[in-house]
Formats: sequence, structure tokens, C-alpha cells
Amino acid sequence: MAKGDMDPDPDGRTSLRRLYAGSLRRTQARAERVLRREVREITPQKRHWRRDLVAGLPGAIASVPDGMASSVLAGVNPTHGLYASFAGPIAGGLSSSTRMMVVTTTSASALAAGSVLAGHDPDDRSAAMLLLTIVAGGVMLLAALFKLSRYIRFVSYSVMLGFLTGVSVNIVLGQLPDIAGVDAEGPFAAAKAWDLLTRLDESSLPTVATGLGALLLLLVLAPTRLAVASPLVALVVPTVTVLVTGADVVSVEDSGKIPQGLPVPQLPDLSLLDMDMVTGAIAIAALVLIQGAGVSEAVPNPDGSRSSTRRDFTAQGLANVASGFFGGQPVGGSVGQTALNATAGAASRWGAIWTGIWMAVILVLLSGIVGKVAMPTLAAVLIYAGAASIRPREVVSVARTGVIPAVAMTATFVAVLLLPVAQAVGIGVIASLLLQLRQDSLDLRLVRIERDEEGRFIESPVPRTLTRGELVVLEAYGSLFYAGARTLQRLLPLPPEGPEPEQGEEAATAVVLRLRGRTTLGATFLKVVGDYARDLDGAGARLYLSGVDPELVEHWSADGTLRRLSGVHIEPATQILGESTHAAVVASREPPSDRPE
Repeated sequence: MAKGDMDPDPDGRTSLRRLYAGSLRRTQARAERVLRREVREITPQKRHWRRDLVAGLPGAIASVPDGMASSVLAGVNPTHGLYASFAGPIAGGLSSSTRMMVVTTTSASALAAGSVLAGHDPDDRSAAMLLLTIVAGGVMLLAALFKLSRYIRFVSYSVMLGFLTGVSVNIVLGQLPDIAGVDAEGPFAAAKAWDLLTRLDESSLPTVATGLGALLLLLVLAPTRLAVASPLVALVVPTVTVLVTGADVVSVEDSGKIPQGLPVPQLPDLSLLDMDMVTGAIAIAALVLIQGAGVSEAVPNPDGSRSSTRRDFTAQGLANVASGFFGGQPVGGSVGQTALNATAGAASRWGAIWTGIWMAVILVLLSGIVGKVAMPTLAAVLIYAGAASIRPREVVSVARTGVIPAVAMTATFVAVLLLPVAQAVGIGVIASLLLQLRQDSLDLRLVRIERDEEGRFIESPVPRTLTRGELVVLEAYGSLFYAGARTLQRLLPLPPEGPEPEQGEEAATAVVLRLRGRTTLGATFLKVVGDYARDLDGAGARLYLSGVDPELVEHWSADGTLRRLSGVHIEPATQILGESTHAAVVASREPPSDRPE
């Protein structure tokens, strides 16, 4: 036997090793390409770095009052908001697909966090905030891992508007006691505002004057070029006045000393973890992710590239984990800060990153000055921001679109005012799902397809009851899931009345339901058509489903569905439009003895 005839690898191990080595090389090459692309994307470009450097400064300056005000809203030391305003933009900016998006403190997430921590002892609230922020970040990362971004579209605009309006009103009502200098009591913001009305005689005149002065500055500067810096001016001018006059007004440092420099990363206290915190973290994550999706739609990428909701989920999750480890509070895509970033001239993701870097510089150099800020000025900034966030025109517009959107919006709004934010988010999500199901059932339309005198196919009303010998071809527009399938059941024509045809007599009474383009049909639909086919069969009529996806037919055959639908005659879809419907029509005209069973 010649040497070349010998088999050098009788069991194929050499071939397998070569195949594995080739696959490994391809995987490594693909990973290297992805890594190079990611590094290239986050590397600052020379033509943009100066614009981004300058654009980040206004955002950092605005983050000082916004961050501290968010902490006040959450009921914790203002340092948490400042630290979040440094860690969030950096971590979020490095990983988001929406390059203009600034991930920082938001009023909604702060209010939600404060609601979750309301039951904790004041001494434990700071440590609980760090743990809550990290858990919320973990929930966001899991949402990205399991591709839950696709479900964001099920949260209706009316529910989201009701939620955001409720949050805005809560912000205003919740800060009224602080601006009056009264320690009002109540389980929620509206109750505290009512308690304040009964105790107005306890108001502190210096505190009221400081807060109203800050509000006046915000209103006066709003239409001017200084509008961007108006929150900072509203903090500085009244605070300087308080320091000069020596008025008895509470300052930021009275609620806790602000350390100088950057925070040291720290692990959370896991002993504070409980089910309420987990459910609260889920609510915060849902709120932050929904708002982040709105930011990505409102501020597209400058180069026209599409944003990835899943990647933005990941970015906000990483930003929250970073915020928690550096002593911050929950963060999310901020509409206001993102708009400011774009307006200031940012050209890439480094505009957001520089916002965080500049904030770190402020923490290192100016933390002592920040502690002197008068607390009523922060309340004024929150009241102004909350009032500005209320959009009455959009509320009226949604209310006029119909009863269902108006009810969903109002129910969510009331829930936010009267319940903890975690529960209100749950009610909002449930309301969105119910609204979706209700809309699906209302949107379903059933029409009859027939030829006119000129041979053209036209749509006409569906008969209420079939007549003997009648062939009806139907087309359904809308969802056939859940409520939609039940609506279909109500719209289908009733079986023919009168005695059944005698044996051997041709019975051409039939219904053909076109289903072309539907790749999935649920159990409710199958139950509806199965029952309808039995009703028709009892009256000597037949039901045909035409245009059914061939893969769906194969799946039904494998799992036994076709046996359960023995009275339903199915014509699979073909590449030729109308061919399966024509086949169903021809089959319905055949005498009973010639019809295939």
C-alpha cells in the first residue's frame, strides 16, 4: 500500500482540531474588530475635543443646584446628588448609544428613591440609598441582558404623561413646607401641603424671603441669555444675602457636612436589603428606562446613526452602579441636562463625560462653598423645575383624544399623588397593558371581500347571519390576540338558520377567513375558530382559513393543534397572492362527497 493511501487521521481528531482552531480564530478576529470599534467610538476626536470640553462646563455648573435639589427631594444629604452628578455622566457617557444623552440625577428618580426610603431610619437612609442605587442599576442591566427594551413601547403616552405630571405636582407640593420653613407632616406631598395651610402662622419670614427671592430670580432670568445659569444665580445671590445679613436660615451643611474632594468607592451594606427595596428598585429602573427611551428619541445622534435602546439600558445600569459605589443616588437620562449639553455645542459623547469631569473638579475645589448654600433656594429651584415640567396643553390634548386615554392619564396622575411612587409605577404599567388590550379589541375590523360588477375586489359589510348557499370571504384588520380574538368572535356572521341540508344535497354555505401575513395566532384565537367551526358544521356550513403561514401549519401539525381543529379547513399561504383564498373558495363549492376530510 502506498504511503499516500494511508489514512493519517482515522478518527477525524485532526480535522476537528483544525475546525476548532479556525472557529476560534474567527471568534477572536470578530472580538478584536468589535473591541477596536468600541475603543475608536469612545476615543475623543481632535476636531471635537475643544467643543466638548467647553460644552461640559455649563452642565457641571447646572448640576450643582440640580444635584443638591434632587438629594433634598429624596430626603438625603445633598452630597449624594453631587456624587451622582460626577459618576453618572462619566459612566453613562462612555457606554451609551445616544451620544448626547447625559445620565445624571432626575427629579422623578429622586422622588421615587425618597418614596422607597421613607420607612428607613434617618441614620440608615444614606447607606440604604447607596444600596438602592446599585440594586436599581443591576435591574437595568438585567433588563438589557434579557432584551426587555422591546416592551417599552407598551407604556402608553397617556399613562406616561399622567405619571410625569403627577411627579411634577408632587415636587411642587413637597417643597412648599421647606420654602416656608415649616416642618409639615403627612404621608404624602399633598397631605404635607394641606398641613402647611393650617400652620401658615409658623412660617419663618427669613426663610420665606430667601425662597421667594430665589424664585423671583428664576422667573426674571428665564427669558434672558442667563437662563442656563439661572439656577446657579438663584442659589448664589440669596445665599450671599443670608450670609451678609446673618439671617437665621438653614443651610446645606446643617443637614450634613460635605466632604472636600472625590468620594472613595465603598461597598453597600447588604443587611439593609429587603423586599420593599427590591420592588422599589424595579420601579425606579422602569421609570428611569422609560425616561431614557424618551431622551434618545428627543435628541438623535449628530451623525444620524440610530440609537440602541438596549445599549442605553446598559449605559444607565452601569451609571447607577457607578453612582452607588461612589456614594451617589439613582440617575437616568435627563431631558434637561441632555438638552443643555446639545445647546452648549457638544459634538460627541465626550460632552456628557466632561460634564462629570468638571463636576469632579468642583467637588475638589468648591465643596466648602457648596455647604453654605441656603436650603430654601434649593426648594425654589425644585418648585420652578416642577412647575415648568407641567405641560397643560398636552394634558388637554390627551384628554380630548378619547375617554380611555383620559381615564388612563387621570388614574396614573391620582396614583402618583396618593400612593408611593413604586406602587404608582406599577399602576401605570398595568394601566398601559389594559389600555393596549382594550385598544386591540376596539381596533379590530372585519370586512367582507367580494367582486363588484366590473370584477374588482371591494370591501363590504359583514352579514349578521349567513344564508343557505352563501359564500362569505372575510378579512380581519387588527390584532387577533386576547381581546381582539373575542371581538372577532362577536363580529363573525351567525350560522344559517333553518333545517340542515339532507344527505347528498350540495351545501355550499361557507366562510373563508383570510389570515395572510399573520405569523403567530394565540390560544384564544384557536378556541374562537374551533367553536365557530363546530357551530357552522352543526348548521351544514364550513369554515376555511386561507393564507395561513406554512411554518405555523407545520407547528400546528407537530403539536396536535390540527387534530383539535378537525372541523377547520386550512389552506396554507403560497407566494401567489390570493391563491390560497381561491383554493378555499373552490373547495367550498365541491359536493360534500368530493371534499377532502
